[in-house]
Amino acid sequence: MKNVLEFLEASADRFPDKTVIADDKTELTYHQLLIMSKQIGTGLGKRLLTFFKGDIRRNSPIAVLLDKSTVSLASFMGVVYSGNFYVVLDAEMPAARMRTILETLCARVILTDAAHQAQAEELYREQKSGHLILTLEELFADTKTDEAFLSEIRSAMIDTDPVYALFTSGSTGVPKGTVIHHRNVISYISWYTETFDINEHTVTGSQTPFYFSMSVSDIYSILKCGGTLHIIPKTLFSFPIRLMEFLNDRAINTIYWVPSALCMIANWDMFRYVKLPYLKKVLFAGEVMPTKQLNYWRKNLPDAVFANLFGPTESTDICTYYIVDRIFRDDEPLPMGRACNNCQVFVLDEQGRRVSEKDCDQSGYSREGELYIRGSFVAMGYYRNREKTEEAFVQNPLNPDYPEPVYRTGDLVKYNQYGELVYVTRKDFQIKHMGYRIELGEIEAAAGALEGVHACACIYDGDKDKLVLVYEGRKLTEQELVSGISSKVPHYMVPNQYVHIKNMPHNQNGKIDRKWLQNHYSTFK
Repeated sequence: MKNVLEFLEASADRFPDKTVIADDKTELTYHQLLIMSKQIGTGLGKRLLTFFKGDIRRNSPIAVLLDKSTVSLASFMGVVYSGNFYVVLDAEMPAARMRTILETLCARVILTDAAHQAQAEELYREQKSGHLILTLEELFADTKTDEAFLSEIRSAMIDTDPVYALFTSGSTGVPKGTVIHHRNVISYISWYTETFDINEHTVTGSQTPFYFSMSVSDIYSILKCGGTLHIIPKTLFSFPIRLMEFLNDRAINTIYWVPSALCMIANWDMFRYVKLPYLKKVLFAGEVMPTKQLNYWRKNLPDAVFANLFGPTESTDICTYYIVDRIFRDDEPLPMGRACNNCQVFVLDEQGRRVSEKDCDQSGYSREGELYIRGSFVAMGYYRNREKTEEAFVQNPLNPDYPEPVYRTGDLVKYNQYGELVYVTRKDFQIKHMGYRIELGEIEAAAGALEGVHACACIYDGDKDKLVLVYEGRKLTEQELVSGISSKVPHYMVPNQYVHIKNMPHNQNGKIDRKWLQNHYSTFK
C-alpha cells in the first residue's frame, strides 16, 4: 500500500451505501464521496494544466478554503487525486494568518466554494503574480470524471509524496507548515486503528478543526475501516446538554477530543442530566488532561476505554499513548505512556546522555530530558523553511553510523516507576524564578486539583519576576488557594498573584490560549 486513497477506495468497495461523513446539513455515502473526490481531482488536475500552460505540476500545495463540512473531505481527497497536496484554510481563521500561510507556501491556487469565493479573492488582493481560485460549484457543473487521466496521475505517485501540510504556531509567531506524506499517514493509522479497535462499527464524533492534527486520526481511521464520522457543530460546545444529546442522537461510540471539551462536561456535572450509553472510547490529546475531570468521566462511564495520547503535528499526530488502567488521585499526573508500535521515542538529558526507565530513584521518577521521535510517523520537515527544519529534524544523536533524521520535540519528560513516560513541560515553558528552575505545568496540576477550580493556567511575568495563576470556576480566597497549592509544591512554586476569570480563553484548536493570558491577565480584577 502506498497511497491513502486506497483507504477510501477499499471502503467504498465494501460499504458503498454506508454513510462515511455527516454534518448538520448533509451526509455522504462512501460511493458518493468517491465519485465527488474523483470529479474534483479530474477538474482540478485539468485546470492546473491550463493554468500552468501544459506544465504537469505534481506535489504542489493547494489551499482549501471551506467551512468544516462533508464537502471538505471530498475536497481533500480530490486534491490528492489531482496529484497534489492540500493545506486547510478554515473559513474562520484570521485573514492575516491565512495570508501568511499562502505566502509561506507560495500557493497560487485556492479551492473553495461560492460562499467563500469573495473571501478567497480578498486574500490575493495585494498579490501581483497570477493566481487561480476554483469553486466546487464550477468543478461539479462542467467536469466529468476522467479515469484514464486520474490513472496516469496515480501511476507517478509514490509513498513519500505529500498528502497535506498542517501549519502549527511557531515560537517566532510565524506558522510552520509540517509536510506529511502517504507513508506517514498509512503507518500511523495502521497503529491507531489496531490499538483502539477502530472498525466498520465505529461512529466517531469529530470535535477538532480539520487544520489540527488530531483530525487526521478521525478522518483516516474512518476511511480505512469503513466507519462513520459525524462533524459536531461547533456551537454545541457552548451548550453541553445539547452536545450530549447530539452524541446520543447519532449513536456516537468514539470521541477523540481536546481535554478542555471533556472538562466542560465534567465541570458542569452534565452526566447528572444526560447519560451517554453509546460511548465506549474516550481518547484525548492536545494538552494536559486534568486528572480530577478525568476521574469524573471514568466514574460515569466505568466500562469505557480512556486513553491519553501525546504527540506533535510533526509525528503525524501521536508518538506515545497510555490506556488508563489504574486509579489516580485528583492531583496525580496522568502518564504519557509508551511509544506507539512502529514508532520509537528516546529521552536525552542536558548533557546528551540517554535517560532510561531504569534510572528512577527513590522518588519513583527518573531525571528529566528532552523527548526525541524516530520512525515512519516522523514528518518530512517544514515547507520552504530549511532553517527551522534543520533545527528540529536532526541526525539521531545515538546513531553515528548512517543518516537518520529524528524529530527533536522540545518537550521535557521523565520516566515513572512503571516505565511510563510522564510529561513535565515544554522547554520554553520552563522558567527561572527566585533562582529555581520551575515547570509551570506542575503548578497547574496542583491548582487544578483544588475543589472548585474548573480550569487554570500559570503564566510567568518576567518583567516583574512573578508567577500568576489564572483560574476558572468558583472564586476562592487567596488563603484557600495558597494553602491548597503549598500543600503540593515547594514554597518557591506558589504563585504570587491569583486572577479569577469567568471563562478561560481558548485558541482555535480548543487549547487554553496562554499567549492571550500572558498579554491580558493584568486587565482582570
